[in-house]
Amino acid sequence: MSDELEIDIDDLKRRMDGAMGALRSEFGSLRTGRASASMLDPVMVDAYGAPTPINQVGTVNVPEPRMVTINVWDKSLVGKVEKAIRESGLGINPQLNGTIIMLPIPELNEERRRELTRVAAQYAEHARVAVRNLRRDGMDQLKKAKAAGMSEDEQKLWSDEIQELTDKYVALIDKALETKQAEIMQV
Repeated sequence: MSDELEIDIDDLKRRMDGAMGALRSEFGSLRTGRASASMLDPVMVDAYGAPTPINQVGTVNVPEPRMVTINVWDKSLVGKVEKAIRESGLGINPQLNGTIIMLPIPELNEERRRELTRVAAQYAEHARVAVRNLRRDGMDQLKKAKAAGMSEDEQKLWSDEIQELTDKYVALIDKALETKQAEIMQV
């Protein structure tokens, strides 16, 4: 029974790593006043009848700190890519130059920076909730194991290990949030 639970601990750890990866991805999509190719990751283009990520319809480059360029491969998609960026809520005004779309990144004002820190805090809270839900799953597995004959001492050890894992990941999320908020507020 213990060996089976150890595999479950590894699974919990893997799933908590997944929650951290999702958080990093969401943080990467937040605009901090500096150009980044990952800020376009959540933007989908209606290409050939299916929602498609921008990096699959063109080459995304960051030629300078305040500029992102997209070299769209298919001329017929240039308008759709431009429309998708305008409607994405990124607050960027695309400029067309043939099949190249230039995205000048404006300076962030103080109000927008504060708004972005609140968005980052929401992303972090979603990640914390995901980690806590995984903790609950682990505790449910323990209850089933206890019903199957696990000793109380062994259950306490596993419970402590699951709680330690949860605390570790919540601390990592808090640290990532603190770093991201400092990056956003940096002028």
